[in-house]
Amino acid sequence: MIKVAVIGAGVAGLCVAQALLDRGAEVTVIDRHADVGPHACSWWAGGMLAPFCEGESAEEPVVRLGSEAADWWAAKTGAVHRCGSLVVSPTRDKADLARFARRTGGYREVKGTEIAALEPDLGDRFASGLFFKSEAHLAPRVALATLRSGLVADGAAFVQDTADPDEYVKQGLTIDCRGFQAKDALTDLRGVKGEMLVLSCPDIELNRPIRMLHPRVPLYIVPRGDGVFMLGATMIEGKAGEHVTARAMLELLSAAYALNPAFGEAEVLEIGVDSRPAFPDNMPRIRRDGNLIRANGLFRHGFLLAPAIARMVAELIFDNKTPEVMDEVAA
Repeated sequence: MIKVAVIGAGVAGLCVAQALLDRGAEVTVIDRHADVGPHACSWWAGGMLAPFCEGESAEEPVVRLGSEAADWWAAKTGAVHRCGSLVVSPTRDKADLARFARRTGGYREVKGTEIAALEPDLGDRFASGLFFKSEAHLAPRVALATLRSGLVADGAAFVQDTADPDEYVKQGLTIDCRGFQAKDALTDLRGVKGEMLVLSCPDIELNRPIRMLHPRVPLYIVPRGDGVFMLGATMIEGKAGEHVTARAMLELLSAAYALNPAFGEAEVLEIGVDSRPAFPDNMPRIRRDGNLIRANGLFRHGFLLAPAIARMVAELIFDNKTPEVMDEVAA
């Protein structure tokens, strides 16, 4: 039996651990923290399994590989909601909607009456939109907790330790999934700051993630149930600042108010700031140096791409198959 240490218990590490366990490996997951929490980038994710929508700004592999995500998460956690995604824009920004349509696929155009049928609480506020029927979403915190519990039940061991991959690799095969914490070893890894809010607004019910296009801050809002919504998200280059900026707060809340004025009465439950790990082209990488494999750079696509990255890591180990996102030279 192959023994593997996975360092990092965020979305990438847990998915890699699951993929290896499924192939019969003996897996130990090492993380600095005892459980998943606000310290992890994954904690603040939107949880949108929306490969076609992400194709508006991402490379083709994100769309193709991300198409694996909904089925994977449904099988492993049962936490997936298959309600599609809805993209709208104010009438004054209809050019942004047309541009979004040109850059994506997998949608059908919807007019005001159908938008109102899909989302009654949007009423007649939007004349046209794009409905991506095959897309899905999940609640990241629920999915991570469920995945972790399943790993424990299936025999994976969890160890709390400030892990140094160079030390663990002396003991055997090691997978480094530390995200931005791996910047000490990955010199081309950068942090992209994201800011988001968790709102309580019982007066509004939404059935699916809504993206409202805006020239400055495109908004997404993801329902969590019971009148709770995740609202995000900015993308700011560099890790400067550990707190939300006033500009981000104003623009996100203003965009939510434009989506439905009832959000003006929402309570702000949480404010989240994280640093997404990204390589220069915003594409993930798998790198191998002997018994050390690094899987990183999921950028804003953590839940969307982690299942495919985990599959590739398992195929590399068990089938000696070179991942399509593997660098030509080891790092």
